Amino acid sequence: MTTSSSERGVGLGMPELPPPAYPDDVRARLERDAREVIARYPDSRSALLPLLHLVQSEDGYVTRTGMKFCADVLDLTTAEVTAVATFYSMYRRRPSGDYQVGVCTNTLCAVMGGDAIFETLQEHLGVGNGETTGDGKVTLEHIECNAACDYAPVVMVNWEFFDNQTPASATRLVDDLRAGQPVEPTRGARLCTFKETARILAGFPDERPGAVEEGGSAGHASLVGLRLAKGETQPARVVHPRESAPQEEPVHDPSPTERLSSHDSVETSASDPAHPSGPTAEEGE
Repeated sequence: MTTSSSERGVGLGMPELPPPAYPDDVRARLERDAREVIARYPDSRSALLPLLHLVQSEDGYVTRTGMKFCADVLDLTTAEVTAVATFYSMYRRRPSGDYQVGVCTNTLCAVMGGDAIFETLQEHLGVGNGETTGDGKVTLEHIECNAACDYAPVVMVNWEFFDNQTPASATRLVDDLRAGQPVEPTRGARLCTFKETARILAGFPDERPGAVEEGGSAGHASLVGLRLAKGETQPARVVHPRESAPQEEPVHDPSPTERLSSHDSVETSASDPAHPSGPTAEEGE
C-alpha cells in the first residue's frame, strides 16, 4: 500500500511567483542612481553591496523586488544577489522601523549594563529582538559589538553612537525617537532616518547642511592610549558609580625601578650583554 505525499506530511508547495516590478518612475530613478554607483568600479559586480543599500533606501529593507533589480542591472542571478543580501546583517530582510536601535550585548558592554538595557527596552517597547514597534518608529536588536568598548555600554541608532548608556537613559532615548523629538548622538552627525542612512551608505552625499562637519573624530576615551604612548601625563581618575562625579587623584610619578616590567627584570641576551647567547643559568641548573 502506498501513501500520498500529503498523507506523509510532505508539502510539495507551489513555486514562488516572480517579485513585482518597481513602478516605471521608481525604476528609472533607481537605474540612474545605479549607473552612478556602478561607474565607480572596474568590475560591475563589485557594486552589489552599495546597490543593496540603494534599494534598502527605497523600501526600508531589501525586498525581493530590490534583489531582482540588483541582479538585472549587474547581470547576476537572483541567487547570487540573495547569497550576499542574506550574509550581512546590515541588510534587513523584512520591514523595519525608522530608527534601528542596536544595544551592544557583547562581553564588556554586557557586564557594564548592556544586558540590563536590552531587557529594559524589550519590556518598555513590548517587542523582542529584531521586532518593530506598532507605530513603525523603532526596531530593537542586540548587536554583538559596536566597536566602542571604551564607552560601554553603547547603544547605536542608525549607526550613530549613544555612549555610556543606562536603562533609564536608553528608555528616554527611544521615547524621544517615537515622539519625534530631536535626539543628538554622543558623537557623530545628528540622526536621520534609516532610509536616509541607507542612501548615504550607498555612497551618495549627506546633503543636510553641516552634517558632514558634525561627523567628528575619535572621542577622548579612545585617545588615552595614544596620549600615554606619546608620554603625555594626565591625572589619575578614580571611577565612581555613574550617579557620582569623578574625582581627581594626585599623580604618582614612578621611579625608574617601578617602571620596569616583569620582562625587563629578567636577564636575557638582550638585557645582559655579558651573556649574549642566552640566559645566565648553566644547563642542568
